[in-house]
Amino acid sequence: MYGQLARQWCKLELPLQALQSNSGFYIGTADGDGPVSKESVEYFQTHAAAQQALQAGAWTQDVIL
Repeated sequence: MYGQLARQWCKLELPLQALQSNSGFYIGTADGDGPVSKESVEYFQTHAAAQQALQAGAWTQDVIL
């Protein structure tokens, strides 16, 4: 699965992964320079919880209008 926002706004096809910010863990994309997009609406308490949500499809895709 690839990041929709990364594709839409950055023209990059990057795989989804569990990432961390100061606010918590989230599902997003990154490249060699660091994070590119935060794709999930949710933040998760742990990396494992974010990874599990990604694998199960139990997360909400963020949309920027």
